[in-house]
Amino acid sequence: MVLEEFIGIAAGLLTTIAVLPQIFKAIKTKEVNDVSPFMFIILCGGVGLWTVYGILKMDWPIILTNGISFILNAIMLYIVLVSSKNKVKA
Repeated sequence: MVLEEFIGIAAGLLTTIAVLPQIFKAIKTKEVNDVSPFMFIILCGGVGLWTVYGILKMDWPIILTNGISFILNAIMLYIVLVSSKNKVKA
């Protein structure tokens, strides 16, 4: 494997898994008051576009890492929105 491919894959993996601690904390504590849904909307838009770019370029590392990142960030956005909705009802 070429050094630049290794760096690209490592960067993709790190940015993909970066949201996992926030997801785990939100699920465990059920607290998302300080989490901005707008940030996750923008982030989902960005990684969604990166995924489309990867598809257009047929670049599998970009497709996979950003596709997974989109899913994980969408999960976090869902948690934030559901939590906010539940607080409004209470």
